[in-house]
Amino acid sequence: MNSFNTVLFDLDGTLTDSAPGIINCYRHALNVMGFDEPKDIMRAVGPPLYDSFAELCGMNSEQVQEAVRVYRQRYADTGLFENNVYDGIPEMLKRLKDSGIKLCVATSKPEIFAVKILEKFGLAEFFDVIGGADINGTRNAKQEVIEYVLSRAGITSRSDVLMVGDRSHDIIGAKQCGLPCMAVLWGYGSREEFEQHEADIIVNTPQEAADICCSARSKR
Repeated sequence: MNSFNTVLFDLDGTLTDSAPGIINCYRHALNVMGFDEPKDIMRAVGPPLYDSFAELCGMNSEQVQEAVRVYRQRYADTGLFENNVYDGIPEMLKRLKDSGIKLCVATSKPEIFAVKILEKFGLAEFFDVIGGADINGTRNAKQEVIEYVLSRAGITSRSDVLMVGDRSHDIIGAKQCGLPCMAVLWGYGSREEFEQHEADIIVNTPQEAADICCSARSKR
């Protein structure tokens, strides 16, 4: 197994359980705009908002822009902190940091919100870079966010970088950037989803994730 010097983490469904805030804001936007709720609204948790409003609700580009605006209006005031850190996450991050691994966040959530959330829950101190989507939607796809984070972190060699996430778009984005991906089962994705998209590693708990990363380093 490769030894990882840098680990990039998704945020929603990987570090925090943000589903309550996301779903509440999603429903608010649909209600304001007069759209029916999709059958499986949990599919809206994880992917970029621009994609989920279009794909799950059948919105055109103008409607998507308005839905995102309405969603974020509530999210900035209320939904942001309808959120909880998963059990074991602080301990996992501390263990990785103490082992000398550089930690970064690469999330499809707007960066300004990601920073506020991580600071609120006392997790920001673990990360060298907290990178997210641009609030105007110009850096939205997971691949774009990962490339942005790698650039900000000054990483030129990708042979020892790992992406950690909980949905298929994390795996796809990582592969597009030439990175392996660890998929986590405590978030919103399933083993079937991870196997279908060929995640390189699948783990059940934050402790298992730390065990794998730290074990690889100790064998160098």
